[in-house]
Amino acid sequence: MTTRMDFTSPDSYLVNCSTLLTEHPVLDRADAAARAGFSRVEFWWPFDGEPRPADAAVDGFIASLAAAGVSLEGLNFWAGAMAQGDRGMVSVIGRRDEVADNAAIVAEIGRRTGCTAFNALYGLRQDGQDPQAQDELAVENLVTAAEAVAPIGGTVLVEPVSGAESYPLKTAADALAVVEKVRRAGATNVALLADFFHMAVNGDDVAAVIEQHAREFGHVQIADAPGRGAPGTGELPLQEWVELAYDRGYAGPVALEYKQEQETAFDWLRQPAGSPQG
Repeated sequence: MTTRMDFTSPDSYLVNCSTLLTEHPVLDRADAAARAGFSRVEFWWPFDGEPRPADAAVDGFIASLAAAGVSLEGLNFWAGAMAQGDRGMVSVIGRRDEVADNAAIVAEIGRRTGCTAFNALYGLRQDGQDPQAQDELAVENLVTAAEAVAPIGGTVLVEPVSGAESYPLKTAADALAVVEKVRRAGATNVALLADFFHMAVNGDDVAAVIEQHAREFGHVQIADAPGRGAPGTGELPLQEWVELAYDRGYAGPVALEYKQEQETAFDWLRQPAGSPQG
């Protein structure tokens, strides 16, 4: 039976405070999310590309969540310098110590906040690095990350990504193959992050992926396409896909990971007949 969801209520979603509400400094975004009606948030790594942030920076981030009265339900591991084009570090040779140190910090943030969903961006193919060696390292690093968050009930998420040609995981099948390798290596707390925007843009049959794998989703994110804007700004049948995911056994949250200015970002939630339907 399909899980019933109020598609026009902010309480039905997590808001990604790294793609939305970016008019505010990072430490003010949880409060901005609360004032927009959201009680649950997620962030990319919020420490300016620093894998080992100072304790004071971590304390300040956690305090900002508590002051806003919102819960953190999704967090990315350190992914390098995202603004300069990095898209993860787990497959980048030479960064293993930083990845391991970061995993321990992520686990501590999870312990203190109750967050249990952690996205590990895979990383780009690197000039001069053998792709097979990168893939073997990625499995090792993902096992390390999974072991770090296992004591707090955490799950490591693996995501297909669009817009970066050198990112090797472009489809759900690509990401699921990595998930399976990590599980064979001994870490079972790893799952697919089903970002319907990235999957659609990269040519996946999203409905077919949902039909076959919804129970294996560890997390769902949505944005419309073309444009990666709010639901209703593009052509994707987002409400249909979300309903299908719940109907086929997905039981987790849906995160809003689109890009739009704050002034209009949540207009679709205020419309009586609004829904995430392209």
